[in-house]
Amino acid sequence: MKDFFEGIQYLFEEILFIPYDAFRSMHSWWGANIINWIFFIIGAVAMVYWVLQLKKFNDNNEENKDVTAHSYL
Repeated sequence: MKDFFEGIQYLFEEILFIPYDAFRSMHSWWGANIINWIFFIIGAVAMVYWVLQLKKFNDNNEENKDVTAHSYL
């Protein structure tokens, strides 16, 4: 069982994180954090899209807002 977890450790540390090791050794802050900025932009765009969709459904009164509409209420 120990070999299984050491195999997972090897996979992540030695194979999957190779691009991140290259970013860590960069001398430019912007270059080293480009992946974080890309993820931030994707998340911000997704959040704006989600909020606009919620507003669209709310404006059309498509949601049943009765207190018995959802079983968890």
